[in-house]
Amino acid sequence: MTAPSEDAAPARRSWRDALAIYLQPRVIGMGFLGFSSGLPFLLVFSTLSAWLTTADVSRTTIGFFSWIGITYSIKFFWAPVIDRLPLPVLGWLLGRRRGWMLLAQCGLMAGLFGMASTDPSADLEQLAWFGLLVAFASATQDVTVDAWRIEAVADEMQGAMAATYQAGYRLAMLTAGAGSFYIAAVSSWPTAYTVMAALVGVGMVTVLLLGEPEASVSRDTSVREQWALDWLAARSHRPGWLRAIQTWVVGAVVCPFVDFFARYGRLAITILLLVSLFRVADITLGVMANPFYLDTGYSEAEIASVSKIFGLIMTLGGAGLGGVLVVRYGILRPLLAGAVLTAVTNLVFAWLATLDDPGMAALAVTVSADNLSGGMAGSAFIAYLSSLTNTAYTATQYALFSSLMTLPGKFIGGFSGWVVDQFGYGPFFSYTAIAGLPAVLLLIWLIRHDRARRDPDPMETSS
Repeated sequence: MTAPSEDAAPARRSWRDALAIYLQPRVIGMGFLGFSSGLPFLLVFSTLSAWLTTADVSRTTIGFFSWIGITYSIKFFWAPVIDRLPLPVLGWLLGRRRGWMLLAQCGLMAGLFGMASTDPSADLEQLAWFGLLVAFASATQDVTVDAWRIEAVADEMQGAMAATYQAGYRLAMLTAGAGSFYIAAVSSWPTAYTVMAALVGVGMVTVLLLGEPEASVSRDTSVREQWALDWLAARSHRPGWLRAIQTWVVGAVVCPFVDFFARYGRLAITILLLVSLFRVADITLGVMANPFYLDTGYSEAEIASVSKIFGLIMTLGGAGLGGVLVVRYGILRPLLAGAVLTAVTNLVFAWLATLDDPGMAALAVTVSADNLSGGMAGSAFIAYLSSLTNTAYTATQYALFSSLMTLPGKFIGGFSGWVVDQFGYGPFFSYTAIAGLPAVLLLIWLIRHDRARRDPDPMETSS
């Protein structure tokens, strides 16, 4: 098995057919599921921090509350349960994926209503527990939504699914961020969280309207799992309870890893390197983006207008373009274009840092380039990660990929402030552009490898 290839089929689609992909019911529904996924994120992060600040909670305590977010980084621990354990009632009524999704949304709504009914100045511990419930339910929803998206449509439609998902997710973050602040300003923070809890209903209705994907275990997967059956058979003499535990661990945890390396062989290491390095450039830059805007002399209002609102529009445009390109050209070429543009647009920040008196036009150009390329790269990258999974272990494998894709960037991003202090913003942004080169080189190698596989050497063929 090789990396996802540039099939000939996508290239035969016209631009009109490629754009028509956004009229597919499941592609549209993906936008509403993206809204449901994006809604709770800020409600346990920056929005919650603002509420606690207005309640005169100490900065130390607010910092401790940020640990709730660790739940998102460890979701792969319970992803195997979602992959292997159908829910008793909801699973029978809705199917495996939608059953888990609806259960997570029920927990999400309950947690947000619980937070809305808690006074942080009187019972911080209760607020923390409800916040943890929201984070856990939200991370569980992310796992199930990702699994549903991958299993619901073919690989060539994953770019469009990623685009509508990003659109819904970004709109939800705007709602949970700016929307919550507005509601709190005219009413109160409990009212804001009550409204956000009610908006979880958008995802619930979507789950009920959409169908359950038809995912089956391929014959190749069954053959690859034979080693596990043989291993378990050799231990049939052990107590029943121990065999049950061994069977579940092997099937839910070990098999997804073995399956990935069995399908891709030595190429698996290259693929994992690409997954871990693809987002290093934009994550590292993102740490210092807002401090750079402020240090350059832009006001908070200017940053909000251009970076947040205008930037959102450009991100959605880039995401939509990425989805169309994946349908028309396959996954690898748009992915390479996204990697190159991400690195190049980081140099636009370096250009902005050299200006003595940068105006709003320069900021708009910089934000436009960054968000347009980021949105396009995001759609192609999500489609790529989706194509790497086996539908027998969708939730587990994608949860691992999504964790791996952010860890190196977050680690390297921790040194971004030191680089700025030592060398300034210009060299820092140039450094982030260079950090994107390894992903570009890996993609060029993968594309050449794929072409060599599809078009073998004529001399070898004739011999």
